[in-house]
Amino acid sequence: MIFYKTEEEIELLGKSNQLVSKTLAEVAKLIQPGITTLKLDRQAEEYILDNGGKPGFKGYNKYPKTLCTSVNSEVVHGIPSAYELKDGDIVSIDCGVILNGYYGDSAYTFSIGKIDDSIKKLMKVTKESLFKGIEFAVDGLRIGDIGYAIQDHCEHAGFSVVREMVGHGLGKNLHEAPEVPNYGRRGKGIMLKKGMVICIEPMINMGNKEIVQEKDGWTIRTADNKPSAHYELAVAVNKNKADILSNFKCIEEVINNKQNT
Repeated sequence: MIFYKTEEEIELLGKSNQLVSKTLAEVAKLIQPGITTLKLDRQAEEYILDNGGKPGFKGYNKYPKTLCTSVNSEVVHGIPSAYELKDGDIVSIDCGVILNGYYGDSAYTFSIGKIDDSIKKLMKVTKESLFKGIEFAVDGLRIGDIGYAIQDHCEHAGFSVVREMVGHGLGKNLHEAPEVPNYGRRGKGIMLKKGMVICIEPMINMGNKEIVQEKDGWTIRTADNKPSAHYELAVAVNKNKADILSNFKCIEEVINNKQNT
């Protein structure tokens, strides 16, 4: 069942998603070679609590941490640990919060130090595909239009789209209907209507699309052990253009400031 949100609910969802974006920006300040993913997790949890929210992932289906930190060939749901990020790594950081009873959810892939040009391209294309998908999150179009836009952009660039992991509706629950695949056919699937709030989150692999689950029961990795990138934003479907509720602006300001110092 799809829950259509009122303007007031979308405003509350906007606030929870802004907190997620600001949390990821706080985490971005700490990202450098030698930092553990567990330290990033602690910073995120502290920031969320200090700002009146609660971690949205911690305890969800017994997940143990605040963030999902997926390094290199880990696609999603990597558990923060004593692993120290090193030069040449990439890490997808997915964060969820609950604020005023509504969830925020966003993810961003960060590079550590100097990375391969091929991985830079993977990150660039994945992020571009997210915004191409968002262009189709419009009243009267269909879920397949979003998936097609993402798939077409990424496959034309030589990358592959994970099939098993998909985007989702967002509201008082972290995962609501409808599912939002990153592949699809134009004009197919559920019709998008004003009041829907969805998370669009391309998970794109450098190699083939196959994935495996690690023994921890959470971490999803590429089967061929090649890198994967992941970006996610929450959007409210509207008449002519989607309203983007979470954003990358504050994250990228931190990244740019670090590069310029």
